[in-house]
Amino acid sequence: MQSRLLLLRAPAGYGGSATRRVRLLLRQVVRGRPGGDGRQPEVRLLHAGAGADTGDTVNIGDVSYKLKTPKSPELVPQNYISDSVAQSVIQHLRWIMQKDLLGQDIFLIGPPGPLRRSIAMQYSELTKREVEYIALSRDTTETDLKQRREIRAGTAFYVDQCAVRAATEGRTLILEGLEKAERNVLPVLNNLLENREMQLEDGRFLMSAERYDKLLQDHTKTELDAWKIVRVSENFRVIALGLPVPRYSGNPLDPPLRSRFQARDIYYLPFKDQLKLLYSVGANVPAEKVSQLLSFATTLCSQESSTLGLPDFPLDSLPAAVQILDSFPMMSIKHTIQWLYPYTILLGHEGKMAVEGVLKRFELQDSRSSVLPKEIVRVEGVSESHVSQASVTVQIAGKEVTIKVPAGTKPLTQPCTSDHFIQTLSHKQLLAEMMQSHMVKDICLIGGKGCGKTVIAKNFADTLGYNIEPIMLYQDMTARDLLQQRYTLPNGDTAWRSSPLVNAALQGKLVLLDGIHRVNTGTLAVLQRLIHDRELSLYDGSRLLREDRYMRLKEELKVSDEQLRERSIFPIHPSFRIIALAEPPVIGSTAQQWLGPEFLTMFFFHYMKPLVKGEEIQVIKEMVPNIPQEALDKLLSFTHKLRETQDPMAQSLAASLSTRQLLRISRRLSLYPNENLHSAVTKACLSRFLPSLARAALEKNLADAVIERTTDNNLEPELKDYRCEVASGSLRIGAVSAPIYKAHEKMKVPDVVFYDNIQHMIVMEDMLKDFLLGEHLLLVGNQGVGKNKIVDRFLHLLNRPREYIQLHRDTTVQTLTLQPSVKDGLIVYEDSPLVKAVKLGHVLVVDEADKAPTNVTCILKTLVENGEMILADGRRIVANSAAVNGRENVVVIHPDFRMIVLANRPGFPFLGNDFFGTLGDIFSCHAVDNPKPHSELEMLRQYGPNVPKPILQKLVAAFGELRSLADQGIINYPYSTREVVNIVKHLQRFPTEGLSSVVRNVFDFDSYNNDMRKVVINTLHKYGIPIGAKPTSVQLAKELPLPEQTFMGYWTTGQSRNGMQKLLCPAETHHIDIKGPVLINIQEYPIERQEERALTFTEECASWKLPLDEINLVCDIATSQENDENTLYVVACNPVTLHFMDMTGKSAYLVDLYDIFPRTASGVWQPFVTVAPLGNPLRGQVVLHEQQSNVILLLDTTSRALRRLILSSEKNASKRSSWWNKEEAETYKMCKEFSHKNWLVFYKEKGNSLTVLDVLEGRSHTISLPITLKAVFLVAEDKWLLVENKTNQKYLLTKPMHIESEDSGVCQLHVLKEEPPSTGFGVTQETELSIPHKVSSDQLSSENLSSAVGQKIASPNRILSDENSYVTIVVGFPDLMSPSEVYSWKRQSSLSKPRVTDTGFYGGEKKSLTPKQTNCVTLLDTNQIVRILPPGEVPLKDIYPKDVAPPQTAGYIEVTDLQSKKLRYIPIPRSESLSPYTTWLSTISDTDALLAEWGKGGVVTVDMGGCVRLWETGLEHLQRSLMEWRNMVGQEGDRPMQITVNRDSGEDVSSPKHGKEDPDNMPHVGGNTWAGGTGGRDTAGLGGKGGPYRLDAGHKVYQVSEAEKDAVPEEVKRAAREMGQRAFQQRLKEIQMSEYDAASYERFSGAVRRQVHSLRVILDNLQAKGKERQWLRHQATGDLDDSKIIDGLTGEKAIYKRRGELEPQLGSPQQKPKHLRLVVDVSGSMYRFNGVDGRLERSMEAVCMVMEAFENYEEKFKYDIVGHSGDGYNISLVPMNKIPKDNKQRLEILKTMHAHAQFCMSGDHTLEGTKHAIKEITKEEADEYFVIVLSDANLSRYGIHPDKFAQILTSNPQVNAFAIFIGSLGDQATRLQRTLPAGRSFVAMDTKDIPQILQQIFTCTMLSSV
Repeated sequence: MQSRLLLLRAPAGYGGSATRRVRLLLRQVVRGRPGGDGRQPEVRLLHAGAGADTGDTVNIGDVSYKLKTPKSPELVPQNYISDSVAQSVIQHLRWIMQKDLLGQDIFLIGPPGPLRRSIAMQYSELTKREVEYIALSRDTTETDLKQRREIRAGTAFYVDQCAVRAATEGRTLILEGLEKAERNVLPVLNNLLENREMQLEDGRFLMSAERYDKLLQDHTKTELDAWKIVRVSENFRVIALGLPVPRYSGNPLDPPLRSRFQARDIYYLPFKDQLKLLYSVGANVPAEKVSQLLSFATTLCSQESSTLGLPDFPLDSLPAAVQILDSFPMMSIKHTIQWLYPYTILLGHEGKMAVEGVLKRFELQDSRSSVLPKEIVRVEGVSESHVSQASVTVQIAGKEVTIKVPAGTKPLTQPCTSDHFIQTLSHKQLLAEMMQSHMVKDICLIGGKGCGKTVIAKNFADTLGYNIEPIMLYQDMTARDLLQQRYTLPNGDTAWRSSPLVNAALQGKLVLLDGIHRVNTGTLAVLQRLIHDRELSLYDGSRLLREDRYMRLKEELKVSDEQLRERSIFPIHPSFRIIALAEPPVIGSTAQQWLGPEFLTMFFFHYMKPLVKGEEIQVIKEMVPNIPQEALDKLLSFTHKLRETQDPMAQSLAASLSTRQLLRISRRLSLYPNENLHSAVTKACLSRFLPSLARAALEKNLADAVIERTTDNNLEPELKDYRCEVASGSLRIGAVSAPIYKAHEKMKVPDVVFYDNIQHMIVMEDMLKDFLLGEHLLLVGNQGVGKNKIVDRFLHLLNRPREYIQLHRDTTVQTLTLQPSVKDGLIVYEDSPLVKAVKLGHVLVVDEADKAPTNVTCILKTLVENGEMILADGRRIVANSAAVNGRENVVVIHPDFRMIVLANRPGFPFLGNDFFGTLGDIFSCHAVDNPKPHSELEMLRQYGPNVPKPILQKLVAAFGELRSLADQGIINYPYSTREVVNIVKHLQRFPTEGLSSVVRNVFDFDSYNNDMRKVVINTLHKYGIPIGAKPTSVQLAKELPLPEQTFMGYWTTGQSRNGMQKLLCPAETHHIDIKGPVLINIQEYPIERQEERALTFTEECASWKLPLDEINLVCDIATSQENDENTLYVVACNPVTLHFMDMTGKSAYLVDLYDIFPRTASGVWQPFVTVAPLGNPLRGQVVLHEQQSNVILLLDTTSRALRRLILSSEKNASKRSSWWNKEEAETYKMCKEFSHKNWLVFYKEKGNSLTVLDVLEGRSHTISLPITLKAVFLVAEDKWLLVENKTNQKYLLTKPMHIESEDSGVCQLHVLKEEPPSTGFGVTQETELSIPHKVSSDQLSSENLSSAVGQKIASPNRILSDENSYVTIVVGFPDLMSPSEVYSWKRQSSLSKPRVTDTGFYGGEKKSLTPKQTNCVTLLDTNQIVRILPPGEVPLKDIYPKDVAPPQTAGYIEVTDLQSKKLRYIPIPRSESLSPYTTWLSTISDTDALLAEWGKGGVVTVDMGGCVRLWETGLEHLQRSLMEWRNMVGQEGDRPMQITVNRDSGEDVSSPKHGKEDPDNMPHVGGNTWAGGTGGRDTAGLGGKGGPYRLDAGHKVYQVSEAEKDAVPEEVKRAAREMGQRAFQQRLKEIQMSEYDAASYERFSGAVRRQVHSLRVILDNLQAKGKERQWLRHQATGDLDDSKIIDGLTGEKAIYKRRGELEPQLGSPQQKPKHLRLVVDVSGSMYRFNGVDGRLERSMEAVCMVMEAFENYEEKFKYDIVGHSGDGYNISLVPMNKIPKDNKQRLEILKTMHAHAQFCMSGDHTLEGTKHAIKEITKEEADEYFVIVLSDANLSRYGIHPDKFAQILTSNPQVNAFAIFIGSLGDQATRLQRTLPAGRSFVAMDTKDIPQILQQIFTCTMLSSV
């Protein structure tokens, strides 16, 4: 049925204007539709004569309505009915009229957009109804609907609000946005809607018209007025407008409310109506294009598209778009669609594909050359009308098109003339496009932060002569903040102050809504009417109308502007426009999807792309002309590489390198050109505090871009380079100087105790550079690293006054800017420190910025960026004084104002808000770290000048390690300098207290967290801080007496038996042949040095482990001492390797010589290498000598060069090694006593020559001897002791000091006779001659000698040791030629010579070998000989009591001390691993450890497992160390304490008295009477408080001993143990798990317990953070809400706010859990190589860790675990829905893994497994997806290319995929890692790292965004 609207013209007279209004309805309708059937309903307007009460009638079809004359015609909507009303709209109007006649309230429901409102308004205009309009938002309260109190002349009055006004006056109440209002607000209207009744606050009662009229029949009106009954007009109607809620976001309708409305679905206009409308708008656009455009739009509004999750297309914006196309018919349609519906930034991949598909379907895809506007050519003012307009010429497709657009009130400027604005092509184009949109609609600019949105908007405004009104939006912004706020007049009355937005609308400014993405959508609803219709109803009842409607009203009512102003109706200026600035929506995230269907209808969207590289270079170069070119290129190529990658991690890094940051970096570089680019980038990204993955990604990208860090970062710069000095009015820090400020307010300049240390100086220098550049600073660091100290010191040096403000959780925007308070009924505002600093030019220090909600701190951005900010009292802060020109209420920013913001690092454990993430961009960021060890030490020295330095060093080292553990995420709390300083202050003040008790002041926080406590205690122990030790726990070795010394006779160098006095031995000199040098690889590796005196004090000082394989054998060790530096060299054979390290340092070096030493052709070759370090000037060089092949190598450890030295003797030695004498291997020996003098002696066992190798001169001298040699001892440089083979006869060889010329090259050989003391009668006993094990090459000092021999004596001497004696001293040897006396301390039984019997195969002959190492060292300074003995040689029963079993040891260190004549045996703990080659081991040494001297008073042992231990043996050294140790442990535990109060007067302790003697001598405890008590106050006794002396009457003293207090009785301990056991058994029974199973599960679970614990701690914290309570406003109780102070004055109730659980935001989708899939490798290779590196077990541990860590967090994290192996790529281990609940089920899974790996086929499905996992995981919806692949990197073996793997890992940007490679054969994994994207792959060389890496991944990614 066609509806026809027909107008019957009434006779002239009243109503002419009213009728004219409806005439418009006809023109096109009649023209557009040829006649239909005869029965067409019509709309008639009938006129009933002038002056009559009743007016015209409106007919719509068959429904008619009689008009009434409006009381206040200014409330009737104007100009809503368009010329042609679409048929569908007429149908809607007819329905509304029906309901109106029935007196029912209606609800128009439909999709977002202005259509519903416009229909309601059209109806009201048609029927001449007055309208009360209210837009509901989440801030609407019942007072906004019913009555609000205002104060007039000191009294509170109620003012009726819209609902009450409408009811009493009979108007139509239009409620828009019901779904926005909070749940409990609208029910207020229920009774009004149903029964037209309502009780008002002021006591009046609204009553429906019928009842009121009934009452009137019985009572008079005055009576009813007295009863305060008010009649509700029968014309009162409610029209509600709302969105259907399940589909759109919002609160669903309350059922009782819903039942009171009649609903009508107002869907978009039907296709043909729309089409007609568009044709009429765009006459120049080809018709088929328009219909395609409309078809496209309608498709996107269909049901199907919403199931795809696409937001509705804003159909209502189409006419505007067609209008643009009408002026620019050649423009690309696809591009205009992007403006209306920016799908590229709004939708994820699937959504984009869907939209593109529809575009294709309707042929809207562009041809190749899409036509876009190029630039604005010129702008000219148009003067013909009073409306300010501009005609703008835009160049497009080679043509110029001129359009008219609104313009501002200022004179226009030509486009792009501003000096600060650099023109780039893309920006010119963007401005031209904005110009096009500006013609028809408001604009929203979307772009990342720091990409220049504000700049573009400002330039746009200048071009058109607009004044700008920037409004910074923040999250808690209420509708009131946007429109009007209350304030008090000087007389105390309340009034409303319009917000800047409203003022701008009246004055025709350009409003910048900055940060519209932050505001709650419910709040923005208030703006919808302003944007769509340019109308606005305000809280104080005033209305703003669109200008044409205002003019029309003026005409109709024939009134002046003043009269309308009195009725508070104002026109909106026609030039008024809004530009909203927003950051792009985060695709795929639920929370930040601000760009919804409702929002889409409000603006045209322009996406501001980040600059392309060329343009960015252009911008930077024009802004910063003198920047170094090379640096700029590197910087930009790096940034753009980051921006282009898909990886979310790289994206987040790129976000912190916005154009704004790049400009900042460039300014720095142009001023300080020698600055390092690497540090600039890491500073901008704050890389110090990035999660480890992101940091790795950044480093990798930097390395790829060839941005290196400066090389000298390991050298600490000296403090002297960084002095800060103040001279002649300027301050210099490092290389930067600045003038000193003349401060007016001296008392505000901070003054602080500050000890200069180098690192803080560097930070301050850096800060000063930025400060001079005019930047505001942001300092980020952990707690207690001295951020405040640095800032205060900095300001103190600059003499700058500071204002200080500390933020916290409850900081609001108000508290940041102004504090309102009430004085005498007036609201006054006190300036906050922020405003004061701005006014006075002070430096504002904002502390703890991360504790405040980021939406609050956002307002700092407008202040810093635009230099504008609006305060709550209506004042405005502006930057340049030029903008002031006579405006009142303006605060100008003082030019000296600066802001320094301090924040903790983002992330766990601070759990602050990510201040850096949101605002880091506008500050210059500085990471403040704990000082480096050296600087920290210097600083602590100043805090504690009397604290011993070793203690400070220990503290610094231990804390350094704890911090690095915190960085790795092993512990959660980052220990800082603040804690160390407090410890040192304590030690300084109370020096007697032990370190170990003082450090507990810091670590007692952790005493209940077991894992943490273990880590902390281990670390402290590692650096020798004896926490937990008692002063009594000293366990030094037991001392045994040394037997008496015996006089053994003489050594004479004299007559030999056959009369020969001395033999001459000739010598020849040769040059050494050198082969080489070869450069050799020296690997550095860290050593974990463990201080051993942590819990008990023993001889052992420290130990660390060398990374030996289990088949390596240590065969020789040596130490070299050079001015305090002790270097230890350890040679291992099989394969031959050399390890060397500085014994105090942190790292050791390893040289692999496997391929250098040749293997001989035959037999089992067991190389034996000895090492001799050389001294200055060849320091750092070592000689290595292999004993069988006599290979001599010289290794230079500093230059990494290896040379082979060939001695002449070797060349002519015949190679006799023929097959028959194979088994007689030759042995060459090296004597290295004087290697520090750079010469060595080589000889062959059983040979008859000596070779002296002089390394420095490069010569060798060979001395031929008449005897065959067994051993050589170099007892002095020119005298050597030789031992002859077979007879053990000793000879003394003297040689000239330097063998130079041939003639002097003669050495003399003297026979040494050992003569026993004469026994009388000339009888001499023959003794078997023994070979010394070791002879000292220097002498004992004379005091040492005297105390050893027991008589005062000074003489040359040597000390030696052999198997029969503990020690032997030969006095007078070797320098005196007279007989030397021999004193010896003999053993009871001589050391048995261990013989190694090597039974040849098949019963061949037996060889017997003595071990090659004798392990004996002489310590001359401490008068000791130290050796290692096997346990069999040690008198164990003397050392250990009967019932103690001796420990398992590698041997005992026997210390023979001649000073105290004592023997000590120190056990060496057995080595953890021993080589399986036991026979070979026994040829090296008879114990499992080797010995060398260490310094002056100690020895170093290296056991066969590679464990190095340092021992102190010298007594004085031990004594000194014990003193230090005792001081560290402290004494206070031992003595009882008392509290005494010393008063100056009074009788606290009466004069001391002896007390009564008790005749019975009973024990007395206290009582203050009896003498001899045990513990009274002032009577004499033991342990009393103030008694005069101690009197012991022989009683037991009453003091509970410490030990008793500490000891928990044994039965209590036992009970606790049994209880634990029982519970464990019970638990096992419940889950039916056997003890064996429990033990095997414990093996996996125990290994990852710490990681599981720390992950769970983080998860808990995140849950807590997610549950953090929010402010709930409009409460009746709680804390006073500052923004409602005035409402409080007027007496409202709901003016409080309190913390509560926030209801989830309207319609915000349910938080879905995150989804994790672990893909583990269970292939055969895992099983096969498990023996090598335990990889399968580690994977099982990793699986165990995942299962345990996520237990009970199922609602936050869902996980499943699949395996891949040769059998297949999707072996389900833990399906998503069957998560194991207890240990038994978890163990089952681990067993499955193990079994599968054991029995599966070979092959590798890593790729398929990964691909499948990534594809499958996205099938279920989740918040985020993670896939973690564990695999061993055998890809190459199966011919798989790593690029393919990389491609798969990054195939789906929604899925964060990570790969962990288990260290593989060779460097496969590392090679692979290089090809994979940064931060996505890890190599766990040590499988122990896998759980650690997993933990890293979780903390960095999953948890960052919870």
